Amino acid sequence: MGSIRRTSGNSRTLFNDVLANPQLQALVEQSAQALGLDVVEIERSTHGLLRVFVDRVDESSFVTVEDCERLSRQLSQTFFVENVDYERLEVSSPGLDRPLKKLADYVRFAGQEATVKLRVAVAGQRVFSGIVVAPESQEDGAEPRIGLQVEGARGISLLRFKLDEVERARLVPKIDFKRKAR
Repeated sequence: MGSIRRTSGNSRTLFNDVLANPQLQALVEQSAQALGLDVVEIERSTHGLLRVFVDRVDESSFVTVEDCERLSRQLSQTFFVENVDYERLEVSSPGLDRPLKKLADYVRFAGQEATVKLRVAVAGQRVFSGIVVAPESQEDGAEPRIGLQVEGARGISLLRFKLDEVERARLVPKIDFKRKAR
């Protein structure tokens, strides 16, 4: 994980809330894309901590410590120029239980197991675990609906929902401790 500390002194706060300020999101995404990285999530925490979670655009490899260090240095310079107020910057991978935030995430991780919490209950339930089904295009131009194959008492069913109906979604970590014999 790359981490750089910057004390802002008397500089003004340009961005108070990441979600309310798409400018910060754009700065981070632009820097990450230049390095072949995709921004998964940005969060501000207490005491001036700014966390950036990134993944590789190239799906054949994982985020390395060197990737995080390069982006951390790039963002530190960008934030200095743009006068972004922060005390500490952390850049890391999203982890094994990677959040699914964008439609592209659901396309990329189709076929993998995820846990999805919806904003509104469906049949009295808000949290579902199942296999991600890639979003399907709507002929009328409406927002694509994401699918989740869930196993229940009546067998396997397909739950469809829109991205804005999701409160939180994460991949279910798969860890294989067995080593392949050579």
